[in-house]
Amino acid sequence: MAILVTGGTGKTGTRLAQLLLAAGHSVYVTTRSVDKVQSPLKGVKFDWLDSSTKDAPFKAAAANNEQIEAVYLVGPPIADMASVLNPFIDLAIEKGVKRFVLLSASQVTKGQPPMGVVQEYLDTLKADYCTLRPSWFHENFLVPHNFRPLVNEDQIVSAAEDGRIPWISSDDIADAAFNALTSEQIEERDLLVVGPELLTYEQIAAMFTEVLGRKISFKRVSQEGMSQHLLQHEFHPGVTEMLSALDLIVATGGEEAIYKLENKYVGKRTLLDFIRANKEAWIR
Repeated sequence: MAILVTGGTGKTGTRLAQLLLAAGHSVYVTTRSVDKVQSPLKGVKFDWLDSSTKDAPFKAAAANNEQIEAVYLVGPPIADMASVLNPFIDLAIEKGVKRFVLLSASQVTKGQPPMGVVQEYLDTLKADYCTLRPSWFHENFLVPHNFRPLVNEDQIVSAAEDGRIPWISSDDIADAAFNALTSEQIEERDLLVVGPELLTYEQIAAMFTEVLGRKISFKRVSQEGMSQHLLQHEFHPGVTEMLSALDLIVATGGEEAIYKLENKYVGKRTLLDFIRANKEAWIR
């Protein structure tokens, strides 16, 4: 089966593409830099915000006498995601795509922007689809606003207080996406993707302390303090407000609550294993 992975050079897309290849599928990967894609993956130059590229994956498949039957959807980081994904979904159905797997987020429900609006559209089309709603990624500890304080100040900064998060590995998200794309039928259209344990930032700081061999502290800040922290690490003001608000959701039990729901896929990889595997990243 020919499968299209959008965001194919991203955290989950890279891992998913390799799983699909190993299972014998023909895999098309969209990217703005085709030279990043190595054979036997098939790279396709594509940009969500450039409408002239939206049919490129289907042209590439046709040139190989193939038809794309399933698509992994990872939208661009814009507020009105539906404005670019929904027309693409229409085109994909016209070209013969039979299944969609949409990457969303744990706190985004159907109808909520940005990804939930796309989910709602897939629902109205009565498409064969699954929405994956992962909790917070292990890999977040490698992005600047977490990585720099860890390395330079021996701190983890958050407004999440003692809220607990079921941290999830990108590899586990890729496993869930693989299952949704390739199974005979989708059993759950709205699937939460969570890690195997709930952790506070105090517990995570203790893990880093153990692995790195130096004291790592959890710096508690207010929601406004978190916004300022994010601004210092070059986040756009609108994004800082959204991310600091997510900390408040964690602080009030929002992420712990999703862990208790039934419609979930529970990953097997732990955050401690991730920290151990990536130890060199935080050594100064």
